[in-house]
Amino acid sequence: MSEDAPLGRVADDPRPPRSRRLAVAGGVALVALVVTAGWWGPRLLAPLAFFHVRSIELRGVVYAPVPELLARLGVDSLQSVWQPLPPLAARVRVHPLVAEVEVRRQLPGTLVVTVQERVPVAWAGDSGGIAPVDGTGRRLPLDGRTTPLDLPVAVDADTALLRFLDALRRDAPGLFARVTAVARPTPREIRVSLGALRVRALPEVTVARFQDIFPVESDLARRHVAVEELDLRFRDQVIARTP
Repeated sequence: MSEDAPLGRVADDPRPPRSRRLAVAGGVALVALVVTAGWWGPRLLAPLAFFHVRSIELRGVVYAPVPELLARLGVDSLQSVWQPLPPLAARVRVHPLVAEVEVRRQLPGTLVVTVQERVPVAWAGDSGGIAPVDGTGRRLPLDGRTTPLDLPVAVDADTALLRFLDALRRDAPGLFARVTAVARPTPREIRVSLGALRVRALPEVTVARFQDIFPVESDLARRHVAVEELDLRFRDQVIARTP
C-alpha cells in the first residue's frame, strides 16, 4: 500500500513526462482559445444565415424620426449581428436629436439600439427665429406643427435658465408642466411664470429649493388668499406678495 504524500508536498504525477507535456500544451491551447474567442468567434459565426439581422429594436425614441435613425444605422437583413457595433452607434449618434446611443446584440438575429435623445425644454428665439432648444441651448430640428411641444417660452435663453428647466423636467415633471415662461431680468434673478403665478429666484436655484413653494401655495389656498408672486431669493424663506 502506497503512503499518502507528506503534508505540504505535491504528490508525484504518475504520468510519463511526454504525457505531462502534452497535457500542459493542451491546457495552454485551451486558455488561448478562450482568451481569443472575442476575436475569432464573430468571424466564424458572421457568415451563418442563422445570425443575419431579422429585426431592429429601437428604445428611448420619442422625438427622433424612426425612419431617419434606421437610415443612419444602415443595416439590412443580409448583414450579420456579429458585425462590429461601434460603427453602427457612431452613425446613429450624428443625428441632431441623439445625444448618446448604445447598440447591442440579442441573439440570434436582433440588434437593440438604445437612444438617449436631446430633449426640448423651451421655445427660444435668436437671429434664426424661434425654435425648441435643449438644456444646453442647442436648437433642435423639431417642427411644432407636426410634433406637439407643450414647452415654456424662454424670454432670455441663457444657460442658467435652460439648465434649471432641464433639471425641473427630469426631477419634477409635474412642476415643469406648469411653467409657461422664464426670463432673467437681472444677472442675479430669474423669473418663472407658473400660469398667473410669478416666482422669483436666484440663478443657481435648485429643484429642491424651488419646490419650497408647494407648502406655501397649499397654505394660501387653504386660507383663500390670492397671491401673484412668490419670492425665493432669501435664504430659508418664501415671501408671498398679494395683488
